[in-house]
Amino acid sequence: MRVDILTKEYPPEVYGGAGVHVTELARVLRRDMDVRVRCFGAPRDEAGVTAYAEDERLKGANAALSTLGVDLRMAADTAGADVVHSHTWYANMAGHLSSLLHGMPHVISAHSLEPLRPWKAEQLGGGYRLSSFAERTAYHGAAAIIAVSGGMRADILRAYPDLDPDRVHVVHNGIDTRDWSRDDSPAAADAVRGLGIDPGRPAVVFVGRITRQKGLPYLLRAAEDLPPAAQLVLCAGAPDTPEIMGEVAEGVRRLQATRDGVVWIERVLPRDQLCRVLSFATAFVCPSVYEPLGIVNLEAMACGAAVVGTATGGIPEVVVPGETGWLVPIDQAQDGTGTPTDPERFVADLAAALTDAIGDPERARRYGRAGLRRAVEHFSWDAIGAQVQGVYRAVA
Repeated sequence: MRVDILTKEYPPEVYGGAGVHVTELARVLRRDMDVRVRCFGAPRDEAGVTAYAEDERLKGANAALSTLGVDLRMAADTAGADVVHSHTWYANMAGHLSSLLHGMPHVISAHSLEPLRPWKAEQLGGGYRLSSFAERTAYHGAAAIIAVSGGMRADILRAYPDLDPDRVHVVHNGIDTRDWSRDDSPAAADAVRGLGIDPGRPAVVFVGRITRQKGLPYLLRAAEDLPPAAQLVLCAGAPDTPEIMGEVAEGVRRLQATRDGVVWIERVLPRDQLCRVLSFATAFVCPSVYEPLGIVNLEAMACGAAVVGTATGGIPEVVVPGETGWLVPIDQAQDGTGTPTDPERFVADLAAALTDAIGDPERARRYGRAGLRRAVEHFSWDAIGAQVQGVYRAVA
């Protein structure tokens, strides 16, 4: 079977969980089938991978228009595939048009939903209406949709109630524990010191893009109430807009004025360095207000870190409270923003969970060991690849 995987992100241009997912999925599927990856960006030198640059004639146009221009060229090249499999709205229209043009079934992996990310209007302006149109059209035309969690499946059926529920399948994201593994060696300790982190102090670690859905401003407020001994390590960059960047920068500045041990790493760390940072975390924190699954939580668990996560989306399917970490309750607005209805309560509950984790490092280590076992036993790419192939066979 030939499968063309259509994606915005592919190494080395990966900035989010969807790109990580595509990379690992392609690797495991190649054992059994002819996989051709079609991605955005600069040329790649990997066999079976074709990259598509932005059309020069659309430079300076709205970003959503440029995206659709790439999708048109992708769709022209998928002739001969048995299945096309698109990831995120950026490539969904390429899959939809491929199916119409060439007659093969289109499978979508749902990593997020445009109706649940209305803050993107800040970033795209009218392009948000285009991205929403592209996603909605592709979802209604797809032969199958793969949700990365049960929570995501429920969101899909709520956002697009006309979909046949039998076409929406759940296949979780995965983690390769050969690539993501604990490293708390003396050399690793020296490496994190070089980043400004004290390996001998308790640390709360955040990793993620600076975007509304990641809840970073809530974390910065919660961190004001952390015990004085605790460090806060933010591996945070790639802001969606200047406004959210300014909000986070001001929050970090205020925090650094009142306590030490606030470390902000704005660049993307190589995986080996990120593993070392996660390995010295007393707790990893995921304060997201929207998170279909949260592959970053699996990465932290694979490095033996206990996780404090918001009880939203697919996070409760990954983090087991009292076993691998803490879930922070949240009551959210149902207007698509995910905004806490009581922000002060959410911040206080987040601070309490983090303080609990910092206050009992032995329990946090125990949770971390259990999280590693859970990552290995329940989220292996071998099992996930087999489930995805089952979806392909069903539609082909």
